[in-house]
Amino acid sequence: MDALGVEHYAVVGHSMGGAVALALAAARPQQVTHVVAVSTMGAPGAPLSAELDALWAAPADPLGARDMLSRLVLDQALVTESAVAARAASMRAGAAAFASLFPPPRARWADDLTLSARTLAGVRAPVLLVHGAEDRVTPLGTAALPLLEHLADVRLHVLGRCGHVPPLEHPHDFRRLLSCFLGRERGH
Repeated sequence: MDALGVEHYAVVGHSMGGAVALALAAARPQQVTHVVAVSTMGAPGAPLSAELDALWAAPADPLGARDMLSRLVLDQALVTESAVAARAASMRAGAAAFASLFPPPRARWADDLTLSARTLAGVRAPVLLVHGAEDRVTPLGTAALPLLEHLADVRLHVLGRCGHVPPLEHPHDFRRLLSCFLGRERGH
């Protein structure tokens, strides 16, 4: 953002990206105006879930892609042949890189994404947490709820009948939440 000359900006992150968005807000309190963390990682003490471990271990083939997608969403109707083919193609394209990202033991990578209470206390921007009630990858109870204790200006929106990917599983609700939350900075 510095290179682009943008002084003030909102950040949105999903899963690992949520932890990165929160860390950026803590590091750049004068620049970050709003944070949206979706199905986020980063909560102190959050363990590596079995589902996330399986995602990070998924082989770069159609079976691995199908397994990955089935873990990400609650509604299995979203795991279509075209979605599996697209995911498998993307996994194959980056197979070597992806496999090298999270070698076992994978709990250390989740630990590396954990934000300290001090870092979270440094987040000054308003934060919107969006989470699926049935998220097994980053479970609500260990991923989002603990963040409520550490963030000064936070709100949590939980979508029922939703797994790890609220923007895909509830796109209209998700867009409305973002529009309302981010529109506050423009006075709407």
